[in-house]
Amino acid sequence: MSDSLLYTLAVLGGTGKEGKGLAYRWAKAGYRVIIGSRSPEKALAAAAELKQILGEGAVVEGDSLLNAAQRADMVVLAVPYAAHRETLMLVKDFVKGKILVDVTVPLVPPKVSKVQMPPAGSAAQEAVEILGPEAQVVDAFQNISYEHLMADATPPCDVLVTGTSKAAREEALKLVQAAGLRGWDAGPVENSVVVEGLTSVLIYLNRQYGVTHAGIQISGI
Repeated sequence: MSDSLLYTLAVLGGTGKEGKGLAYRWAKAGYRVIIGSRSPEKALAAAAELKQILGEGAVVEGDSLLNAAQRADMVVLAVPYAAHRETLMLVKDFVKGKILVDVTVPLVPPKVSKVQMPPAGSAAQEAVEILGPEAQVVDAFQNISYEHLMADATPPCDVLVTGTSKAAREEALKLVQAAGLRGWDAGPVENSVVVEGLTSVLIYLNRQYGVTHAGIQISGI
């Protein structure tokens, strides 16, 4: 058994595209992955789909949001922004002492190509407000598309990681590397405003130039 298989990741919202793509990458890297959903049936179906793609050696399970959060060593939140606060309130007691990787982007339909940040500043800062000042919240993976995550090739995109502490960011960067991506420590959680806002810019670029998976790369380092 690999060391990574001893580590359990919960992907809350793993039935959606972004969550499923990340779950695929981590299960492929040997992590034990639990897909959490408000509908356990949908979570089980998503897990079965990924196992069919990856083969029986992959350890992917489906469960409820609460059970997934409770069973995991680290929790990844990949829900639509409309469900962000509700989901955090639901799992609040089960993420204490754990790192929460927030993938949520505060998109406000129908104008998703326009940056519209919440009063807290960003979804990640909102998570800190809900979970409390002692929470370990990291913001990452907002700027990489589902198409890149599900492809076998190495995505030509970088991942910016912000968070409430350097230690938490370092743990999240290990997940970035495990997913076959290049990550950068982009500083404190306040910087998540820029990272999350970039998603709307990328959506605009996709529409403007007729592509589907625009991303970002850091140069000069």
